[in-house]
Amino acid sequence: MINLIWLLLLAGGIIYAGLTGRIELITPSAITAAENAVTLAFKLTGVMCLWLGMMKIAERAGLVRLMSFIIGPFIRRIFPGVPPSHPAMGAIVMTVSANMLGLGNAATPLGIKAMQELQKLSRDRETATPAMCTLLALCTTGVTLVPATVIALRAAAGSADPAEIVGATLAVSFTAAAAALAVDRICRAAYSGRGR
Repeated sequence: MINLIWLLLLAGGIIYAGLTGRIELITPSAITAAENAVTLAFKLTGVMCLWLGMMKIAERAGLVRLMSFIIGPFIRRIFPGVPPSHPAMGAIVMTVSANMLGLGNAATPLGIKAMQELQKLSRDRETATPAMCTLLALCTTGVTLVPATVIALRAAAGSADPAEIVGATLAVSFTAAAAALAVDRICRAAYSGRGR
């Protein structure tokens, strides 16, 4: 689907350039855009390596486990159907902790592990359980304390203060998470009333 969208955008640009009599601009524009893309990729690689390296050090130093200890009681309230001693609970806590620290690379395998463990608690392997839906909603909203990727993108684009996005990111991500959890509770109540 995304390839079709790109094809339509390219075709639309070429057709528009032809209709407006500026078809000669297509080749130099394409070359300049390609050069800019490579330059941006190199800038982004350096900044991402710096941030991800710092976060990896924090992860090795036990920051994820500390976050897990802090948010564990809250997570257990959000997932009341998961036994506290079940491996799924540990995987959920680690996933949310990694997401909050902006460790997307670490959060993905932990999230997959959490889903696998939650599936073991399900009687119907073909249908997502309420806990699985809650975890998906929580990860999608992406509560983030350190938006490393956005900071890296802003730095690569030449922002004078790339970290000024932190406050707005915190407000938006917490609001989105609260809204997602509220809708999740409403849906649980609605579907449990129908016997599902």
